[in-house]
Amino acid sequence: AARELDIKATIFMPLGVALPKLQATRSYGAEVVLRGDTVEEPLKAAAEYSEKTGAILIPPFDHPDVVIGQGTLGLEILDQVADLNTVIVPIGGGGLISGVASAIKQRAAAEGRTVRVIGVQAANAAAYSASLAAGKVIEVRPSATIADGIAVAKPGLLNFEIVRELVDEIVTVSEADMARAILVLLERAKQVVEPAGAVGIAAILSGQITN
Repeated sequence: AARELDIKATIFMPLGVALPKLQATRSYGAEVVLRGDTVEEPLKAAAEYSEKTGAILIPPFDHPDVVIGQGTLGLEILDQVADLNTVIVPIGGGGLISGVASAIKQRAAAEGRTVRVIGVQAANAAAYSASLAAGKVIEVRPSATIADGIAVAKPGLLNFEIVRELVDEIVTVSEADMARAILVLLERAKQVVEPAGAVGIAAILSGQITN
């Protein structure tokens, strides 16, 4: 978007970011700054950069506009599968599931029915499970995980409140669960899916979500 509008973009990522993501972002013309091992460290660096330079900071998940934008996915799901009763969503910081749950729950309620929303986190970076159990946002120390796209140490403040109110259940999946899901998707669906996008299938294959 920045390239099309001829706007300078500086993207902050953790050091362990997947190489294809790094190469793709640079190929679009962005300057990429690598900081730390978790999402929180580049977020902090981005905020400091914004304060120093006057650049506009666009957070990855903890912002109303981001949640609203993500909510359009929920509307698309309902348009394509009108009679669904369960939606499974990956969780990192919580922007995606906040938007999807908000949109789906509101439309379903307007239609006089309910839709269950289930979130899935990598077991090695399960910040929401810990925070929901504590009743407040807390930071965890993520272990190494192949699901780098959802390896977040602390839920977004806005996202946490939405998830606590609207999400029916959160489950976690192991590294082996995710690897199996990626393989099944490749072999059976002919889809190349990154680990963060495969956690829903991982939860189903591991028997944690049955209907």
